[in-house]
Amino acid sequence: MNSQLFFIYDSHCPWSYATTALVNSIHTAYPEMPMHLWHIVHYDGSDSAGKKQVDTVVNQSAVEFGEDYLNDSNVPQDATLAANLMGWVSHKQPELALKVLTALQKQHFIDNTPFTDKADFSDIAEQFKLSPPGKVFKSELSKDAEFALGEIAEMQDIIATTAFPALMLAVDDRLVLLNHNLYLTKPDAIVDAVTQELNA
Repeated sequence: MNSQLFFIYDSHCPWSYATTALVNSIHTAYPEMPMHLWHIVHYDGSDSAGKKQVDTVVNQSAVEFGEDYLNDSNVPQDATLAANLMGWVSHKQPELALKVLTALQKQHFIDNTPFTDKADFSDIAEQFKLSPPGKVFKSELSKDAEFALGEIAEMQDIIATTAFPALMLAVDDRLVLLNHNLYLTKPDAIVDAVTQELNA
C-alpha cells in the first residue's frame, strides 16, 4: 500500500495554522508517510484574516494566539517570503518542511512576527541550520513557490474546490479529502480517521 498526505495552506492563514496541528498528529502517528506541503500564497500584502475570522479560529480550534497578533489581526499580511522559504525547504530538505512550517506559524501567530524581511527569519534559520539563498528573501515569488502553485492548481482540479486549507490523503490510486474541521479542537482524533482510510 502506498500512502501520501497533501496539505494546501497559507503560512499566514489562521485556519491553516490550526490545521497544521492535525498534520503534526498524522506525522507523529505515521512518520514514514510522505508529506507534500504546498503554500498557496493567499496573503500578498493586500488583505488580512481580520479579527472576526481569528476570533472564530480561537473558539473552534486548539491553537494559541499571542496578544499582539490578536490586536493586529486586521493588519494586511504578506506571506510571499514565507512561501519562498517553504518552497525552498520543501525542495531541498523536505524532511524539515513540517518542522519549519510549525515553527514559522508559532512565531507568526504567537510572537506576531510578520516575516516580511530577511531578519524575521533569522531565528528559524539558526534553529534548523538553514542557509537559504538570497532569492528566498526577494519580494516576488521564487521558482520553488511558483512550482507549488502549479501543483496546487492540479490538485484543485482533482478535488473540485479552491478552498484552503485542504488536507488530502492518497491511498494507492484513491484520494480522500479529509474533513479537517471535525478535528480542530482535538488534533489527535484525526489519526483514527486516517487509519480507517488506510485500512479501507
